[in-house]
Amino acid sequence: MQLPESMVEVEITAPGGPEVLKTRRAALPRPASEELLIRVSAAGVNRPDVLQRLGKYPLPPGANPTPGLEIAGEVVAIGAGASGFVIGQRVCALTNGGGYAEYCVVPAGQTLPIPADMDALQAAAIPETFFTVWANLFELGAARAGDRVLIHGGTSGIGTTALMLCRERGIQAFATAGSAEKCAAIRTLGAEAINYRDENFADVIRARTNNRGVDIILDIIGAAYFERNLQALAHGGRLIVIGLLGGAVADNINLAAVMAKRATITGSMLRSRTAAEKAAIAAALFEQVWPALAAGRCLPIIDKVFPLAEAAAAHRRMEAGEHIGKIVLDVAR
Repeated sequence: MQLPESMVEVEITAPGGPEVLKTRRAALPRPASEELLIRVSAAGVNRPDVLQRLGKYPLPPGANPTPGLEIAGEVVAIGAGASGFVIGQRVCALTNGGGYAEYCVVPAGQTLPIPADMDALQAAAIPETFFTVWANLFELGAARAGDRVLIHGGTSGIGTTALMLCRERGIQAFATAGSAEKCAAIRTLGAEAINYRDENFADVIRARTNNRGVDIILDIIGAAYFERNLQALAHGGRLIVIGLLGGAVADNINLAAVMAKRATITGSMLRSRTAAEKAAIAAALFEQVWPALAAGRCLPIIDKVFPLAEAAAAHRRMEAGEHIGKIVLDVAR
């Protein structure tokens, strides 16, 4: 396959607002051992991209400084030792950075085939959120049918993914959001909505579960919700922190409450996991979730699509907090 010598990518020119995102021409990357080169059709936009742009998300060693953690496109080159894929195959992938570009190198272990009837925009909205939700809610949190789960930020990409997978797997879900429109969207995904602007979510959870609480909380807020999260947990419950929108340092933690409830408090970051760990998550998704996607269930909700050159506008949309589902860049446009 004849490939160009250069490509267009989005650069973070300096830490700052969305205006620091600029397109530029760059040399075409080449796949190393066990890597694939993907011609990118679409790229997902995620909160870590915003934090990276602001200078608040340090990159792990070896990460590509170009933003973009998930892509969909076509395999155009295969590195030595990379197996299971062929030139021209439609795939989506969790990247190690570099997704806001016309071409991106990705580890083969973090790459999955796109289901036959799915378009690239939907496929690009899958990897970051599905990897995150599966690794945290279902592996770390051991969520299973019959559990009760509380999802904070129920209309975010993470939130909508978690709610769809809960519905798919027979898990009762509650979710928080900050508007009537977002609460309505949560209800369409089969969950009970809690408007955090009008209600104390811990009180609502206790009332709706006859004071039992929820088995698992998937939390993107952090410190600001810590005390109420403990109140909402059932005995033996698991609090999984995956975001820090409400701060990283929780003051005045009541350890007696943790002990009395036999609560487990944990958290994780996807980006710092090893290549082998990410490959294991990809394999689990292919086995456990891909059949539902191939059947047209649990498809990602797309909020808005922007061309690659308008990555700054996509970031403004995310920071405004009005989106429901995923924001995607149409790189092929």
